[in-house]
Amino acid sequence: MTRKTVRIAMNGVTGRMGHRQHLVRSILALREQGGLDLGDGTVLWPEPVLVGRREHALRALAERHGLEHFSTDLDAVLADPAVDIYFDAQVTSAREDALKKAIAAGKHIYTEKPTATGLDAALGLARLARDAGVKHGVVQDKLFLPGLLKLKRLIDGGFFGRILSVRGEFGYWVFEGDWQSAQRPSWNYRAEDGGGIVVDMFPHWEYVLHELFGRVRTVQALSATHIPQRWDERDKPYDATADDAAYGVFELDGGVIAQINSSWAVRVNRDELVEFQVDGTEGSAVAGLRNCRVQHRGATPKPVWNPDLPATHSFRDQWQEVPDNGEFDNGFKTQWELFLRHVYAGAPYHWDLLAGARGVQLAELGLKSSAEGRRLDVPEIAL
Repeated sequence: MTRKTVRIAMNGVTGRMGHRQHLVRSILALREQGGLDLGDGTVLWPEPVLVGRREHALRALAERHGLEHFSTDLDAVLADPAVDIYFDAQVTSAREDALKKAIAAGKHIYTEKPTATGLDAALGLARLARDAGVKHGVVQDKLFLPGLLKLKRLIDGGFFGRILSVRGEFGYWVFEGDWQSAQRPSWNYRAEDGGGIVVDMFPHWEYVLHELFGRVRTVQALSATHIPQRWDERDKPYDATADDAAYGVFELDGGVIAQINSSWAVRVNRDELVEFQVDGTEGSAVAGLRNCRVQHRGATPKPVWNPDLPATHSFRDQWQEVPDNGEFDNGFKTQWELFLRHVYAGAPYHWDLLAGARGVQLAELGLKSSAEGRRLDVPEIAL
């Protein structure tokens, strides 16, 4: 076996997602398993270079995980010919400029979403990467969740017959920050800093709907700021200028109708933080992060509406659990492996900056739909 060291500039890994999912559960997990075997006698050994604005935080993170390389000078890191890949998990407002620098430096790009604050900028990044000849990928992690992988298995197997509709529920109560610390950073609730649940979640819904059910053709959305004041990391009150809830209806190719509610101001009364119910002529399924339950046409009971009598049975007990039938790795790690194989072994990969731009487009149109109070077409985009 030949071990090839791959140096990856990782910007924004002192944040929640960048640290837990991308550094610890993906890159460091790859190191713990001995690297990534490409199957041709080569093992990739990822060597992260931590990048950020706060030197003390970077130093502490490097020491905690036994890493050698960190820097607050992004330009110097990008000028290093030993660095092959640039990864970005910064706040959205800082991402576009950093990605432009990385592309100009000839680095392959892997980035969180949204890739930019607007569609024109997102398409501009995709064109820059194409013209520079660098490989590029966008995190679309929910496609690799066990629950959605089981759902995809059902779709591919024809379980649903003709799919009619998709209903999604996502969210949880994020504490305001006064009497109990918030679970999300304060910038998420300031529009001027790139915050808002539409900007955050509609890119997710775009790729989930696109990959599983069909391209989104129209969107009608209503966004809201239910909690107008919150408290930041310094216990200071601030005005929430970004939406914290969004209610969307999407028409997909083939006539499938999807309805997805997203909220950081909802208390969870479901089995998982996100669930999708898919109804078809031959059967239905409810998929979450890990689990998936089904009810086939032949096993569908005959509910009768009678408000004068209490229910004598549990509707949930009338569904059947879909078995795992395999091992499921962390979804972020799985996509990192696919991207690394794309860069170093030429494996196919289509979750690129154009796919990321589709997510930005849907968020942009969702906000416009809410502001104008009407349904909008979602045009196809291309480079």
